This record gives sequence, structure tokens and C-alpha cells, in this order.
Amino acid sequence: MDLSLPLAFTVGLFSAVHCIGMCGSIMGALSYGLPPNIRQNSARFLLFLFVYNSGRVLSYALAGALLGLLGSTLLDVLGSGQGHRWLQWFAALIMVLIGLHIAGWLPKLAQVERIGAPLWRLLEPFGRRLMPVQSIPQALAYGAVWGWLPCGLVYTMLISTATKVGPANGALYMAAFGLGTLPSVMAAGLLTGRLYRYAQNPYLKVVVGLIIIAIGLLTLWFPELLDVTAYQRAPIDNE
Repeated sequence: MDLSLPLAFTVGLFSAVHCIGMCGSIMGALSYGLPPNIRQNSARFLLFLFVYNSGRVLSYALAGALLGLLGSTLLDVLGSGQGHRWLQWFAALIMVLIGLHIAGWLPKLAQVERIGAPLWRLLEPFGRRLMPVQSIPQALAYGAVWGWLPCGLVYTMLISTATKVGPANGALYMAAFGLGTLPSVMAAGLLTGRLYRYAQNPYLKVVVGLIIIAIGLLTLWFPELLDVTAYQRAPIDNE
């Protein structure tokens, strides 16, 4: 039973306290930066917020595809038997680390952001050139650039995506995570400032962190929930 996509979505959903703190100010700036005729039209305003975030999720999916390709290579090196199990355990461990980070007990996990710093230095000027955003294509392009912003949580999920097998699985996994973050980030654009105060509540962070840790421990004990090689089940069962 492969529940990796629902679990990735759930992690994204419960990451709201992190996403609002990390991306809330960006979403707010983008919202206020839209022309008045867009901000004053509720339907168009929501459309632009959705397109911004669609671009971001598309970037997550692209990065997931690249890491999923790496996962195929890892499985070839490790073998489809025990290597398959190691990848499952690694994916579960990553979820536990994410929970510890959100709860505030593993702040050094954010240092993985350094991995993407060189790439962001190359992409960030393209984002500046797209401002001010006045059209749907501009909003999609800006969202796609924004998706590569160094973020410890996103990068940690990407590391776990290396346990997926193939670019399609990796892309779907990160897209599911991105869709899980959609409600909180879009809400941050609509309610700029108000949600940020709630997201900084340390007790809320601990509760959310514990939930994600529980998910990680569950999948550690039942690694088949993160079946990284579902389509290769038959060969493994025959070993």
C-alpha cells in the first residue's frame, strides 16, 4: 500500500506554521504589489494568488522529478531488496526530522538551505525583472522562480524525494507536498499579518511538529506506507 502522496500532502498541510512564517511576507508583498484594479476585484485577486502558487508548486514538481531520477540510480546501486527497505526507512526518518524542525527542536536543519543558495543567486534577478506583476503569465513565471527560494523544509522534503523511484514519482511526491502548502500560503496572501502572529505561537509549532513526528514514526514502523518502488513490488516479493 503506497500512501506516500497522501502523506506528502499531509506534511505540506501541517507545515502551515512554517510556510506562513517563511512565505507569508513574500505572499503579502506580492498581494500588495498587484495593481489596485486587480486587488479590488476579488475574483481576479484570488486568481493571481492561485497562479503565483501554481508556479511555485510546478517548480517543486520539477525539482522532485530531478531527485526522483537520482532515486532510480540509488536503487540500482543498492539493489531492489534491502536497498528498497533502506530507502523506505530514510524517507520515514526525514519526516521525523521535519517534525523536530517545525517544533523548534532542530533549528540547524535550516542549514540545508545553503545547498540552494548558488542557484537562487542566479534565479533571483529574473524574479526582480518580472516585478511589478500585472499579468497572469508574469504571475506564473514569478511563482516558478519563487519555488526555488532556499527553504529548509522544502529542501528536506526534496532530500526524501531521492527515495522515490523515477522522475514521475518524484514529481508527484513534491507536487502533493506543494498542494498541501497551498491553503496556508494563499491564506497568508489574503490575511497578511494576521496569520503570521498565530504562526509564531510556540505551542502551535510544538503540536504541529509532534503530529509530523508521529507520521514519521508510523511510517518507520510500517515502511510499506512509503512504498518507494510500488511498481517493482512483484520482483521484490519473489525474492
